[in-house]
Order: sequence, then structure tokens, then C-alpha cells
Amino acid sequence: MSRIGVLGGMGPSATVDFMDKIIQLTPATRDQEHLPVIVANLPHVPDRSSAILGTGPDPLDALLAGIDVLNDAGVGVIAIPCNSSHHWYAQIAAHSRAPVIHIAQSCVAAIATASQDRPLRVAVLATRGALASGFYQHALRERGIDFLVPDASTGQDHVDACIRAVKGGDVQAGAAAFGRALEALAATGATAVIMGCTELPIAAQAARAAQHTPLALVDSSLELARATVAFALDKGWNKPTWVS
Repeated sequence: MSRIGVLGGMGPSATVDFMDKIIQLTPATRDQEHLPVIVANLPHVPDRSSAILGTGPDPLDALLAGIDVLNDAGVGVIAIPCNSSHHWYAQIAAHSRAPVIHIAQSCVAAIATASQDRPLRVAVLATRGALASGFYQHALRERGIDFLVPDASTGQDHVDACIRAVKGGDVQAGAAAFGRALEALAATGATAVIMGCTELPIAAQAARAAQHTPLALVDSSLELARATVAFALDKGWNKPTWVS
């Protein structure tokens, strides 16, 4: 029997949120029907966004070391609930013995499936590093989905403030900043928002504006969890042979 591996700690609250989603998405009525998960919670990985922007140390060695921890533990698939780390997805996937699910590909696939024939204009909210990397923009272009990336006038400063606040443990300040980001997007013609940093859904849960916005909010952490659970259930990892 295999298990899910989670390379977490980027940040810790986002990892806990992701784990809760894994549990909530699993169709289980008792402990033994849940999916086995090994979490490497490694918060000392250097800041991914700073590295992409050229203002901080390269986190790749630390990311690969975390992948080694999970591979050595015998995991059968790996999820990384940190969007910016997917800037190094090619190197991570090539290094890992277990397949690594891509958070942006999972998220954009879900948007494409849900939208069907409805026209979409998707705003991508993420760290400045993830936006500079462009992996969300690439995934959206591949599927022909119209998108926009906010700037200072359309909410990026508020997105930055939201992420900082949640990482610092102040969810209410994060929620207020997230609400301001949504307000700034109101005049852009956006119809949906990708929460492309795993701190953003935490703020959204506490943000009153998120409860009333006409924008469809797409949770990258939730879509990664859905893809991870689907992979594991397809493998039958919720049905250990010793449970009758």
C-alpha cells in the first residue's frame, strides 16, 4: 500500500488547510477509510517569491531535499501546497521517483471543466514571484482562457499585504486586504479569480467581501487537494488489505 506525500511548511497554515481539505474530500466513515498521508512540514525553505525575483537565495536544494524525505518514506504521489514553488516544477518532477501533481495545472483544468461554454476572464492573484514565473499564465493560454494579472492599480499591493498577514498569523488583517483586492478587481471585467497562493483561501474564508462578491473564487489549494484525493482513491489507497 502506498501513501500521499505532502511537501509543506510553505507556509505552515496553508499546509494545515490543505490537509483539512484532503480529509474533508475523502469519502470515509471511519479512521481506516481515510487516505494515508506523510507530511514533511519544512518551513525553513527559503522564500520562493524572493528567489524568483532575484532578491533572495535559491530554494531548489531545500525543495529537492524535502522531496527526498518523502520519496525515502515510500510515498506514491506528492502534492506541494505552495504555488510559487512550482516555478521549479520541472526540476522537482525530474528529481522525484513519485509523480508530483502540478497545482496550477489542476486549478486551470478545473476552471476549464466548470466553464464549459461560458466566457471567462480570470484574474490571477498570486505572489509577485509566481506571476513573474508565469506558470499560471501559461496554463491558461494553453486552454484558451482569457486572463488578467493585477498591478498596483488593480489590487496587487493588497494581495501582497494579504499573504504577508496570513503568514504572520493575522488572518483578520489578511481578510481585510483580500476584500480590498476583490474591490480593486471590480472594474477590470474579471468574472473569476484564481487564488493562486495557498494563503489566500485562508483569508477568503474570513473575508466578508468574499461571501458577497459576484466573482467566482477558485481555490488552488482545494483543486490540488481534489486532484490528490482522486489520484489516491483511483489507486485504492483508502482500502488497506488488513481492514475487513
